[in-house]
Amino acid sequence: MAKIVTFGELMLRLSTPGFARFLQSDRFKITFGGGEANVAVALSSYGEDAYFVSRFPKHEIGEAAIQSIQRYGVKTDYILRGGDRLGVYYLETGASQRPSKIIYDRAGSAVNDMDGTLADWDRIFEGKDWFHWTGITPALGNKSQKAIVAACKSAHNAGATISCDLNFRSKLWTESEAQAVMNPLMEYVDVCIANEEDAQRSLGFEAGKTDIEGAELDEAGYYQLARELKSAYDFKAVAITLRESFSASINGWSAVLHDDKDCKTPVRSNRYEIHIVDRVGGGDSFASGLIYGLLNKENTRDALEFAVGASCMKHTIPGDYNLVSVDEVEKLVASGGSGRVER
Repeated sequence: MAKIVTFGELMLRLSTPGFARFLQSDRFKITFGGGEANVAVALSSYGEDAYFVSRFPKHEIGEAAIQSIQRYGVKTDYILRGGDRLGVYYLETGASQRPSKIIYDRAGSAVNDMDGTLADWDRIFEGKDWFHWTGITPALGNKSQKAIVAACKSAHNAGATISCDLNFRSKLWTESEAQAVMNPLMEYVDVCIANEEDAQRSLGFEAGKTDIEGAELDEAGYYQLARELKSAYDFKAVAITLRESFSASINGWSAVLHDDKDCKTPVRSNRYEIHIVDRVGGGDSFASGLIYGLLNKENTRDALEFAVGASCMKHTIPGDYNLVSVDEVEKLVASGGSGRVER
C-alpha cells in the first residue's frame, strides 16, 4: 500500500438537477469536489493510503467538506483550519449540442492564504511515496504558487515520485501567466499528465492538427507531443488524454503514454465511446487511475489501460468523485467495454 499526498482546493459544488439550466432551476444539488481531492478519493477507493492537504474554514460547511472525503477513507491528518469561506462552483450539466457550464465563486477561499510556510511540508512528506498536484492550485494566486514550490521541494527531498496534471483553467489565469509559473515547476515533476489544450496553454507545446471540437485527432501529433514534452523536461513518463467530442453527451476517450520502461515509444490505449452522465472529474479519474497503475501493474501499458478504463467509468457517475473499485475497472478493461448487466 503506497502513501500518496495530494494538495489543492476542495469546493462546494452546486449543480442544477438533471439537465436544467441555471435560469430555470429553483434548487441545487449539493456535493463537493476539486481536482486533487478527487484523485485522493479514487486512490483511497483503490486501497491506497491517500492523504489530502488543504485549508478549510472553521464552520459547518468546512467540516462537511472534510467529511465528504473522510467517508471514502481519505486521511485528513494534515488539513489546516482557518479562513472565512469555502470556494464554490456552480454546474449546469449540458446535453447533446449544449455544453456544460461552470461558474466559479472561489475568490478569498481559505486555501488561498495557504502560502509556503503555513504547512510543515517536510513532516507531511516524511515516509510518503507519491505527491500529486494540478495546475489549478498555482492558478489560485501568489500564495498558492509559493505553497506548491515548497511542497514540491519537500517531496523531492523526501524521494517521493511527483506527478502533475497540467489542468489549465482560463477563468483563473492567462496563458502567459500559466507558462511563467508552470514551466519552472516542471523541474520537480516525474510524471506529467495533460490533454492537448493543457500542454499548449500551460507549457506552449502543440499537438499536431487536432480539432477536438470537430472530433478529429491527429494521432501522430499526440505521439510527437509526448516525445517533445518528455525530452524537454526529462519526465519519467508523459500521459496525454485524447477526447473526441462528438457532442456534450457522446465522446471518444483514449490516451497516449510515453515513459522510460515499457512504453519507450508512445503507445495509444484502447478507445471507448462514452455516453456521458457527468464529465466533471474525468481527468482526475484518469490521473488517479494512472498513479494506481504505475504503482501496482506489472507493466506501464497495463497502467495506461487501467487509467483509461477508470476514467471511462467516472463519466457514468454523477458528482466529482470516481466511486469505483479496482475489480470493476479491471472487468471493464478485460471486457473491452461491453457494459453487460452483472447478475
